[in-house]
Amino acid sequence: MIIIAGFVLGAVYGVRKARKAGGKRLDLLQYGAGFGIAFSLLGLFATLLLDRLVL
Repeated sequence: MIIIAGFVLGAVYGVRKARKAGGKRLDLLQYGAGFGIAFSLLGLFATLLLDRLVL
């Protein structure tokens, strides 16, 4: 669940960042995908960490 939320938040953040920089449609997609992947990896590590600490 954290991974999906991380991807969505990362994609939204990436699109906003590209739009602020004046990017075109493909720039928005690339930034959204890149930040989405990066945030989902952070969510994966957070999920693993929580799983190890709780159990």
